Parts: sequence; C-alpha cells; structure tokens
Amino acid sequence: MLAKRIIPCLDIKDGQTVKGTNFVNLRQAGDPVELGRAYSEQGADELVFLDITASYEGRKTFTELVSKIAASINIPFTVGGGINELSDVERLLNAGADKISINSSAIRNPQLIDEIAKHFGSQVCVLAIDAKQTDSDWKCYLNGGRIETEKKLISWAHEGQERGVGEILFTSMNHDGVKTGYANEALAALAAQLSIPVIASGGAGKPEHFRDAFLIGKADAALAASVFHFGEIKIPELKSYLCAEKVIVRRKDYGFQ
Repeated sequence: MLAKRIIPCLDIKDGQTVKGTNFVNLRQAGDPVELGRAYSEQGADELVFLDITASYEGRKTFTELVSKIAASINIPFTVGGGINELSDVERLLNAGADKISINSSAIRNPQLIDEIAKHFGSQVCVLAIDAKQTDSDWKCYLNGGRIETEKKLISWAHEGQERGVGEILFTSMNHDGVKTGYANEALAALAAQLSIPVIASGGAGKPEHFRDAFLIGKADAALAASVFHFGEIKIPELKSYLCAEKVIVRRKDYGFQ
C-alpha cells in the first residue's frame, strides 16, 4: 500500500493566504511563502497553491509568488487558478510547480485535460472538483464555487480520468471550513469508481477526521488549510497519530518513505 499523503493548502487572494467557511467569509491566514517553508520543514508530503479568484477575475495565476514559494520548499508543489491553456501550464512549471490543478477551465473546455496530459503527462494534471451535495446528487461548481453546473461529481471525475488526469482533488463545499469531517461517503464512492488517486478536501477539524478520510473514505491523500494555518493541528503530531491508528504515512523521523 502506498503511504497516505498529508497536504496543506494555500488559498491565495490578493497575494495573501486566506481561509473561509463554505467558500465565503474569508479571513487572513498568513504569508504564503513563510507558510510553505514551514510546512515543508514540518514534514508535509506536498503543498497545494490555489489562486482562488483568478478564474472569477479572469486573470492568470501570480507567477512571481509561485516562484518564491517553489524556491522555499523541497516537496512536490501543485498550483491552480486561472489556467486556461497550455502556455499557462508551461509558465507555471517553469516557475517551479510540479503539478497544475484545473477546475473551471476543464469544465468549460474538457479537451484541455487531453492536451495537458498529451503535452506534459498525466502526472502533471490534477482535476480539482468543487461539488455540493443536493437532494438529488453532488453537483459540480465553477469560478470558486460561484456557479452551479450540470456536471455530477462521479461522472465528471470518471471523464477526467478517461481524458488523462493523474489525480482528482475533490472539495466538498458542504464540508469546507466546517471542521466536522470529510465527505467520506462520496470519497469512498469516488475511490470505488476510479483507478487514479483521490485527494480529500473540505472538513478537517481534528486528527480523527484525517484517519476516517483514509480508512472510511479510502482517500489517497487529505488536504487541509485552516487547521494547519492557525496551529490547531501540527503535521508531525498528526502523522504520529495516524501511524498509531495503523495508517501508513511517510515519517521523516522514523525513516520510512
């Protein structure tokens, strides 16, 4: 079994890290370069940078900030926001990103997934899905959760896999920032349908929530923001807890990879 990954997420607005609840009520959470460096040193497995208003504002991701963060960390780095064409991917990879995350642009133009996978490889392409549970199904949203689409979570994730994405980053809008646990039932359904890794996002409030995302939700990685940014959970302590709960994680201090 591959080791489960712990991934802090930097949601960026106007060059600063922010965090909200259910995608609204954003508050400042610190300098992204300093946070990225700290997480890298603390044993995070990867780092995700999402320029959360780039698509809504119709602009490109902050390349200079991506470069500064990339220079300060030594873990895999995924960048998303405002990526609409192959030149955007190339620009961000040149700035130091290892992977790119697409969301709104992929919904509007699914062919973009095929093009990225063909030119850069599936391992570079992460399909981020922001979805909200309704009475009938999980509906996908674009523009940072502002616009509902007709796409459904499971079918869209499966299409993304068929088109060549390497991973799915699923954020439950119902659970985002609420700190009551991840959407484990939906995660387990994704894991059962897909052969590519699934990253859980939205809902982390305590170490047990990470455990449940891995053991119940069958997620390959768990992403979180505010619990790390505001010091509520420390990554080394989280990994010690998960190890005790029989979840395989990478532990620098124990020497496993």
